[in-house]
Amino acid sequence: MEAIRKKFIKDKDNKNVAVEMSIEEFNKIEQILEDYALGELIKESESSENLTLQEAKAFYKSLKK
Repeated sequence: MEAIRKKFIKDKDNKNVAVEMSIEEFNKIEQILEDYALGELIKESESSENLTLQEAKAFYKSLKK
């Protein structure tokens, strides 16, 4: 795994309060987080009951438009 290039922004007491990074680094991190979250959501939904086509159509019609 590639190291994340970052700069820490410090307050007057020399405590880290923020991080500065390139937009490319941010986009990589954001994509990794989204992929992970989607994978977790897929795992959760695998155990749930699937609807038949007729059930799905009926459910869709019941939604407010």
